[in-house]
Amino acid sequence: MASPAVSPDSSSHEALSSVNSAPACSPTSDSENLSPDELELLAKLEEQNRLLEADSKSMRSMNGSRRNSGSSLVSSSSASSNLSHLEEDTWILWGRIVNEWDEWRKKKEKLLKELIRKGIPHHFRAIVWQLLCSATDMPVKNQYSELLKMSSPCEKLIRRDIARTYPEHEFFKGQDSLGQEVLFNVMKAYSLVDREVGYCQGSAFIVGLLLMQMPEEEAFCVFVRLMQEYRLRELFKPSMAELGLCIYQFEYMLQEQLPELNIHFRSQSFLTSMYASSWFLTLFLTTFPLPVATRVFDIFMYEGLEIVFRVGMALLQFNQAELVQLDMEGMSQYFQKVIPHQFDSCPDKLILRAFQVKYNPKKMKRLEKEYAAIKNKEMEEQIEIKRLRTENRLLKQRIETLEKGQVTRAQEAEENYIIKRELAVVKQRCTSATENLQRAQTTIRQLQDQQGNPRFSEEFVTHLETELEQSRLRESETLSALKEMQDKVLDMEKRNSLLPDEDNVVRLQEELQALALREAEAVKSLTELQQQVKDLSDSWQAGRAGGRWKESPRRSNANALQEAVVAARLREAQAQAELRALRQRVLQLETQGQIQRTVLGRAEQTCAGLREQLRLAAAQSKGLQAQLSESHRKHAEAQCKSKEEVMAVRLREADSMAALAEMRQRVAELEIQVSRDEGIGWGGTRQGGKRGDRVTGGGRAPADPRAPAEGGGHDPGAAQPLGRRPVHPPAQGPHRRAQGRDPAAAGAAGLRGGGAGDTPGGRGLAGFLRRGAATLRPDPRGHRGPRGPRGHGGQQRQRDRGGTYSTVTHGDIGDVGDNSDQRDRGGHP
Repeated sequence: MASPAVSPDSSSHEALSSVNSAPACSPTSDSENLSPDELELLAKLEEQNRLLEADSKSMRSMNGSRRNSGSSLVSSSSASSNLSHLEEDTWILWGRIVNEWDEWRKKKEKLLKELIRKGIPHHFRAIVWQLLCSATDMPVKNQYSELLKMSSPCEKLIRRDIARTYPEHEFFKGQDSLGQEVLFNVMKAYSLVDREVGYCQGSAFIVGLLLMQMPEEEAFCVFVRLMQEYRLRELFKPSMAELGLCIYQFEYMLQEQLPELNIHFRSQSFLTSMYASSWFLTLFLTTFPLPVATRVFDIFMYEGLEIVFRVGMALLQFNQAELVQLDMEGMSQYFQKVIPHQFDSCPDKLILRAFQVKYNPKKMKRLEKEYAAIKNKEMEEQIEIKRLRTENRLLKQRIETLEKGQVTRAQEAEENYIIKRELAVVKQRCTSATENLQRAQTTIRQLQDQQGNPRFSEEFVTHLETELEQSRLRESETLSALKEMQDKVLDMEKRNSLLPDEDNVVRLQEELQALALREAEAVKSLTELQQQVKDLSDSWQAGRAGGRWKESPRRSNANALQEAVVAARLREAQAQAELRALRQRVLQLETQGQIQRTVLGRAEQTCAGLREQLRLAAAQSKGLQAQLSESHRKHAEAQCKSKEEVMAVRLREADSMAALAEMRQRVAELEIQVSRDEGIGWGGTRQGGKRGDRVTGGGRAPADPRAPAEGGGHDPGAAQPLGRRPVHPPAQGPHRRAQGRDPAAAGAAGLRGGGAGDTPGGRGLAGFLRRGAATLRPDPRGHRGPRGPRGHGGQQRQRDRGGTYSTVTHGDIGDVGDNSDQRDRGGHP
């Protein structure tokens, strides 16, 4: 869609008057201030005007070309009536230049440059700008309509910034106006053509100026050519690397040509990018009014960014005296309000001052190489810093992982130590239990060897079997506990084998040391940089001392002040470098302090855990000691009980043997007595009765021979059991002389059953032998009572198994048997 540039009645007159204003003001007001080159240029222009005055072909060709282009320029026939004779000459000249463009571009380049610096007529700008940038025949022009049908990711940004582009201009004023629509179309189409650049806010002002002069398709082609061939693409990239280069070159020019103003800017921290960035991004379109900015843009189309450097330096030179007296805020206001309107009435004065500025293209190329080297170095440093940060982050992660692994490993080692200690205790218990088991097995074997011996009672054997079962149960429990602890030890050893190797820790420590070395190298490079600054300062001081005598006193004072300021800046730079080094050191110390605090915290936690474990171990030790004491006590009681039972068995065995020996001895005595008294018979008994009824029981015989004798004597016909009887006093009366005189008669009487030995089951020796030990209860220790006097029946005290004593009257048998004292095996009398 084509948009009209200006109306033929108003804008054309305004443009032509602006074109003619330059020669009107410069020869009258500033003719004395013009340089010889400018005067010679004016003479050449007048001569060319006279040569082209009669040439009418150029006018006709110009009219035909404007009709063929379909643009909105006003035809020469409608405007010629309002133009003066000088304007007609200018039109004729530029019409001829347009028609013979190739010839003028090759053979008359200097003259064309001078004419462009004087200003391109308003109605010729559209064609001349296209010719200057070779945008007449571009393939991208045919793609424009297709690009408008596509959608761009930058549409929202473009819509937002359109209202801020030339808000006071009639063509762009009002929402959804024709100017805003065509501006949106061109910016959207370019964002699709060059997706790397996309959209940048400053580019909208350049496109807006192009749309004021030509249709949107042609404006799009010119803008594409400007971005490709005039370094604007590098300016509008997201990185804006070209803008940094331009600022660097402009700072160098400012430092070289206006050192005093440069020092003032630095003292006020007024950076070059604060006022010059918009100059390069918008080509002064946001700084100057449109007539002045258009004159600068004319020269930019032919000479490139050089005009921006020249105009910017000319502005600073023109306003140096005022800027030096202002602070930072005042300078900002001065750049925004005063400088833009200083050359509204006479733009030629600005152009003249701009081309008086010293500009060395070779030096600019050298600065471009220096800036590229600096940026490459900064990029390498950033890449190295990023790499170091990544390595540092990875190392920190590894250190944290290792610290966690060390804590886990320490806990597992502590658990292993506790398990080993418990295992040692269990092994000790197992050893003790094994020894006890061996002793018990030895005792069992001894008991088994003695099992056939009747001396051991069944009750004692049962008790030993019970203790054996308990011992075997304790042994099985101990073996199961031992097996469980062994399994736990194997599990812990397996877990220890799965832990990370200490070689990884060593390797990470080496990497950390390497990182510390690299950091030390960075600090060393900082120190070397400080040394270089110091060397430069010394060389600068030496150069200043060597060149003082050539300058005037006034100049020397100014230089001295400048040198003092520079020296102060150098000291400030050195102080900043030292401050950075100190901050780096403080950061290192803080990092070390944090690490030490972390280590101390872990150590305190470890100590607290060890104290708790020590307390638990002490409590467990006390419990184990109490259990051990109880086990010792029970073991001692069991041993004492076992010894007592064995001793009791042996005592009972000895008593039984003694009783058996005594019984055998008595049987032998009785057999001897029987064999001795075989021939006597019952006659002895009658003879004894005649002599006085001799009593064998130690009692007194009654008058009636059928009555029992006192003191235990019995009738021969009455059989009494041999048992416990009371002790009777010795016989009294006339029969006392018969006591103990005839032991043979007493023995016979006893055998016949007339004494204390008569029992109810039989009489004499046969009844005694039949009753055996059931009737006669011998003393277990083999103790015999004291024998009575001669003629009395012997009294013997017997102790039964319950430990009680009884008195047994034996009659004549006791008289025969009490010949000697006997001792049992236990040594008792």
